[in-house]
Amino acid sequence: MKLYKRMFSAMVLSAALALCAMPALAEVRIGYVNIAKLMEEAPQVKEARSRIESEFAPREKELVGLQRNIRDQEERLNRDGAVMSEAERTKLERDVLGLRRDLNRAQDEFRDDLNIRQNDALSKLQKVMFETTLALAKEQNYDLILSQGVVYASGKVDITALVLKKLNDDFRPGN
Repeated sequence: MKLYKRMFSAMVLSAALALCAMPALAEVRIGYVNIAKLMEEAPQVKEARSRIESEFAPREKELVGLQRNIRDQEERLNRDGAVMSEAERTKLERDVLGLRRDLNRAQDEFRDDLNIRQNDALSKLQKVMFETTLALAKEQNYDLILSQGVVYASGKVDITALVLKKLNDDFRPGN
């Protein structure tokens, strides 16, 4: 294990030295892209969120209606339970339990379906952002583009605004 650590350290050190020596040979263009900012501001992300919200809104309304129905039945049980017959109260209690079970099942399905849909959309968005960044890097002759794991990037190398502009330019609603 120590051998692997040493080998890895040697590789990192040699890569760092190579990067330091490169400017002496030729100017290297390096850029940085803030993916989090793209995920907040890109029109593709906003459209995907809107599409998912409208897709799941009817099911969310159903869940809210079911919650309201359960609350109404529980209030009725609390309010009228003392004056109901034993059979009537037992039936209402069973109905409330059944409705709660249905609600829990529906909420779980809703949450699972929503997560699957969001992950699918996120995967597609990441692909679009990657391809857009790659196209921009090739168009403007960048040698290296960094994104995650960067502690600091000065404004000279931060090309997030350029990628965002390209995403806006390439955006076609409904795609």
